[in-house]
Amino acid sequence: MAYKCNISFGLVYIPIKLVVAAEDNDIGFNMIDSKSGSRIKYVKTNEMGEKVENSDIVKGYEYEENKYVVFSEEDFERLKTPKDKNIDIQCFVSVDEIQPVYYDRPYYVVPTGAEKAFDVLVKAMRETNKAAIAKTVLGTRETLIAIRSIGGALMLNTLYFHDEIRACPYKSSEEVGGKELELAKSIIYEMEEHFEPENYSDEYRERLLEAIRAKIDGKEISEPKAASGKGISDLMEALQRSLDEQALRKKAVLNAKKSMGERKPKSVKKRVAKSS
Repeated sequence: MAYKCNISFGLVYIPIKLVVAAEDNDIGFNMIDSKSGSRIKYVKTNEMGEKVENSDIVKGYEYEENKYVVFSEEDFERLKTPKDKNIDIQCFVSVDEIQPVYYDRPYYVVPTGAEKAFDVLVKAMRETNKAAIAKTVLGTRETLIAIRSIGGALMLNTLYFHDEIRACPYKSSEEVGGKELELAKSIIYEMEEHFEPENYSDEYRERLLEAIRAKIDGKEISEPKAASGKGISDLMEALQRSLDEQALRKKAVLNAKKSMGERKPKSVKKRVAKSS
C-alpha cells in the first residue's frame, strides 16, 4: 500500500504518495523436518503456553520487570503531529555531500495533485543539483530522508541517522605511489565502461532456479567449474599481467564487433533502390 502525505517547502504544499522503488527477488524456502518431510510451523504463545492470534497481539513497553504499558496502532497515530504526517523539507544540500553509506530504502515520489508545483520542484532540483533533506514519521519511527531529482522523476531515500553508522574499521594509506599506482590507474582506464544496470543479473539466483528444476526432475546438482589460475604474490607482476589481459580482452571485443559489422546485411532501402 502506498504511503500518502504532503511535501512542503516554504509555503508550497504538494500532495504525494510514496511507491516502493525496489523489491527483493529472493527465492523463498520453507523450513522442513528432514525426517518426516513436513513443514515446520511456528506457533505464537503467551507465557502460560496458550496460543495467541495475530489480531490479539499489541505492542508493550516494559517499564518494570513483568510490568508493561500497552500501545495500540491508534495510540501511535495520536502521537503524530501534523508535521510528522508530512515531509517538511528542512534544507537543500549538494547531492554529492550525501555519502552512500547513509542511503537506505528507495521510494518513487508520485504527485496526487499540484502537478505543476511538483514539476517545478523536480526541474529546479535537477538544474541546481541539490537534494532535499527532511524528516517524517513512517510507521512508528521518525525517519531522516533525502529527495533527489533523477531522470525527470523524484526519488526519496530513507537515510540512516549519523549515530546508526558504524566507524570504518580500516582506511587506506595515502603514501602509496610510484609504478604500482600508475599501473592500477591504467587497469581502471582499460576497464572503464558506462554503467548499464540492465546488463547485470543475479546469476546465483538463476543457478538456484536451475537446481530447483533439477531436483524436481530427480537429478543431482552439478557443481560449477572453478576458474583456473594461480594467485600472483608479486604486486607489480599481478598488476602488469592484469593490464595485459584487459588489453587483450578489449581487443577481442573490438574485433568481434567489427566482424559483426562486416556480416551485417545491406539496408532494406539500399536493396529496394537497387532493384528499382
